[in-house]
Amino acid sequence: MRASFLACPIDLLTMAETVELARGAMRCRRRLQHVALNVAKFVNMRSDPMLAADVANSDIVSIDGMGILWGARALGLPATSRVAGVDLLAELLAVCAREGYKPYFLGATPAVLQQAMQRARERYPSLVFAGWHDGYFKPEQEREVVRDIQSSAADCLFIGMPTPRKERFLAAHRDELGVPFIMGVGGAFDILAGTVRRAPARIQGLGLEWLYRIYQEPGRMWWRYATTNTLFAGILLQALAKQAIGHTFGTPGAVPPGPSRIGG
Repeated sequence: MRASFLACPIDLLTMAETVELARGAMRCRRRLQHVALNVAKFVNMRSDPMLAADVANSDIVSIDGMGILWGARALGLPATSRVAGVDLLAELLAVCAREGYKPYFLGATPAVLQQAMQRARERYPSLVFAGWHDGYFKPEQEREVVRDIQSSAADCLFIGMPTPRKERFLAAHRDELGVPFIMGVGGAFDILAGTVRRAPARIQGLGLEWLYRIYQEPGRMWWRYATTNTLFAGILLQALAKQAIGHTFGTPGAVPPGPSRIGG
């Protein structure tokens, strides 16, 4: 079910439902693009119309961050759970290994990418990769990367490049890649490779995974989270205040669910 969260589309799906949609896309060779929405991406969309359009044009927009989940619930949307991108990647790699689908990894440094693939093979011995390419290619090399993905006959494409670069890449090329299921995975390759540790489950449940990232990479992550979290809190509080006033005076509050793009 697609809903509108502060003018941003989100799909209120469980992990199991999302995995099943991805399996169906791979089985039928039907293109399905997935976006994982966290606070940083949501805030960046407010000042980047192209990024906002890229997200809106995706087939599935999952709730990746706890901040988005809590915000959606606060505004009255029936959001039951998050679908964290790193967890969805693990689930889909297991599906690929079990059912014979072949993934393509795009992104990260060559060393991180190779380590991530090696650890994935160790975890899922029957997993076979369709191909891979690091994310540090120049604009003039982009066509070569596209051709490599096309010729790989991959069933799913996981892209570990920064926002909005991966969204721009997909907006330009997704119709010609020939890959059924496409998903941006952010920094999940680093976690899979073991170069970045994921927060313990208890910290994730408290919504403090961002704080754990700052602890690991203070120089790179401090300013990002300080700015995006503050801006998000302000946007959400303003929306909650407007909703409260609307309820008081009998005007509409939360935006009702809209039509889904899934299967369209």
